[in-house]
Amino acid sequence: MDISDIGKLPDAGRKLLDFANGIKVFAFNAEMGSGKTTFIKEVSKILGSKDNFSSPTYSIVNEYSAPVGKIYHLDLYRLKSVEEILDIGIEQYLDSGNYCFIEWPQVAVELLTKPYLDIDIITDSRNNRYLSARITR
Repeated sequence: MDISDIGKLPDAGRKLLDFANGIKVFAFNAEMGSGKTTFIKEVSKILGSKDNFSSPTYSIVNEYSAPVGKIYHLDLYRLKSVEEILDIGIEQYLDSGNYCFIEWPQVAVELLTKPYLDIDIITDSRNNRYLSARITR
């Protein structure tokens, strides 16, 4: 799905939520600066959140409110081991039944609640961005 233009994000977000079909754990794989946080912000708006969004790079977890319940936005970039991820209480977020949007999920893959949505944002040489998603069971 082409998400190169910011105007395409709302439609892409709605399609992704439809594809998820009730799955609430989303793992975002992409390079630095590819638009993960921007896309998560858009999906959260579609879910009804009116909160101010920012990257949780330093806080690791940001929590937002929405009519669908809490939305957890995790950025695991700085965490290097499963032990560090367990120390932040990732299990409470994953087991909450709320939406969990996880940036840099590689180190936590073995802990992710299945099924989850595995999402790639790919940036090409012209700075076009494409999103692909698959359900991991």
